Amino acid sequence: MKSDRLLSILLLLQNRDRVPAAELARRLEVSVRTIYRDVESLSAAGVPVYAERGRHGGIALLPGYRTDVTGLTADEARALFVLAGPGPGAHADLGLDGALGSALRKVMAALPAPHRPAAEATSRRIHIDPVRWAAPTPAVDLGELHTAVFTDLRLRLRYRHGGTAEPRGYTVDPYGLVAKAGVWYLVADHRGSPHLYRADRVLKATLTDEPVRRRAGQELTDVWAELRREVEDRPAELLVTARVRRSRLATLLRLRGRQLTGPPSEGDPATVEFAFGGIAEARSLLAYGPDLEVISPEPVRRELAAAARAVLELYEPGHNRMLPPGPERPATVPGRDS
Repeated sequence: MKSDRLLSILLLLQNRDRVPAAELARRLEVSVRTIYRDVESLSAAGVPVYAERGRHGGIALLPGYRTDVTGLTADEARALFVLAGPGPGAHADLGLDGALGSALRKVMAALPAPHRPAAEATSRRIHIDPVRWAAPTPAVDLGELHTAVFTDLRLRLRYRHGGTAEPRGYTVDPYGLVAKAGVWYLVADHRGSPHLYRADRVLKATLTDEPVRRRAGQELTDVWAELRREVEDRPAELLVTARVRRSRLATLLRLRGRQLTGPPSEGDPATVEFAFGGIAEARSLLAYGPDLEVISPEPVRRELAAAARAVLELYEPGHNRMLPPGPERPATVPGRDS
């Protein structure tokens, strides 16, 4: 809208002595002719703005003019620019990355002059990427979930639980959306009980005409805190002791640190203890190959040995392949050729 564009021009000019019309046009995605018409509109509204032509010309405000909004401290300004740094994040998933850029320009223009250099340096020197290396999550469409949350309507879900092939249907009462470590969750009640639904496992979401039925006195933060405690405090069913080579210990701690019951022992190999939900979950330790050996309990050792033998047999010469071979093609290196 023109009013938003005029305000953006004004705030951009407050940050610079002079801005070329072509740069304003590029940043606001309009033509140079439109920029000059907007400058005339600002001038007619009483804003002391003028245009200088020539090689070093541009659009400028008279010295000393500004729309001053005060109240932010230097640390508050820096915190905003850290929170809203570029890159993948919650604002991009919600389609608000364009709005965020506009908001940051307004905040920068509103800052007291002494605070501006620190805020600019923070935006250049600090970058936060919430997506983990080990488990990148697929892009999800939050549109229908987002609409349900803000229209206070019940939602019908077609949802696939982890480890199951057949989806199930639910009618839920949403409280809101939560982004945790790059993964979006819908927090909602199902039949009066709180539940978490991963957005990337929602196969279909349909709004109903029924108003949402939330429990009285419950807000999103309250329900999320309750669900998070249930996940984090869930008692482990199986304690597993293992030895791991010191050279792989850092990787183990980074990926499996939350499942350790205590710090690793000194020496090489180090002794560690895991708390798993069951034998099937402990099978993931095979990923460390000969660098990690499970010491106890014996049922886990037998399970890992059986799984390792099955893999070995699959690659034995003359073994029938589990799947028919595809068309011949040269091997590729992940991250380079694929």
